[in-house]
Amino acid sequence: METRRSWALRSRLCSPVMTLLVFAFLLSCLLNSNEAKVYSRCELARVLRDFGLDGYRGYSLADWVCLAYFTSGFNTGAVDHEADGSTNNGIFQINSRRWCKNLTPNSHNQCRVYCSDLLSPDLKDTVVCAMKIAQEPQGLGYWETWRRHCQGKDLSDWVDGCDF
Repeated sequence: METRRSWALRSRLCSPVMTLLVFAFLLSCLLNSNEAKVYSRCELARVLRDFGLDGYRGYSLADWVCLAYFTSGFNTGAVDHEADGSTNNGIFQINSRRWCKNLTPNSHNQCRVYCSDLLSPDLKDTVVCAMKIAQEPQGLGYWETWRRHCQGKDLSDWVDGCDF
């Protein structure tokens, strides 16, 4: 009797549908992790310069590189989960409460992008959104990590030695 009960339980847990769902979940995790990129300092500086961030709203290219380092370690796939259910996404850790759309209800999505778009190694959506944030009265001061680690400091080392 005990063997039958154990077999019935095992067959319910390992149904083909459950197996397919687990496989699909693992595959999606694998695909998402393959899309992320960790930039080198100079590689990121070149990309951000090409997007026109050097001097944008009065911030140097070094400001943007410093921000990216201290928010994500130059990792486009970085996601940080907040206690309120929101997420900080991508290389600049852009928050879902206000700037992008995810599964959190009542997000404002002011950048008009899905948060998952901010995890791409193609930084176009991320840069456009970061530029929108920089237009806010706080500018880069919107990011607490920039205020703490970059603001008012000599940031020349962040771009020194990079060939432009």
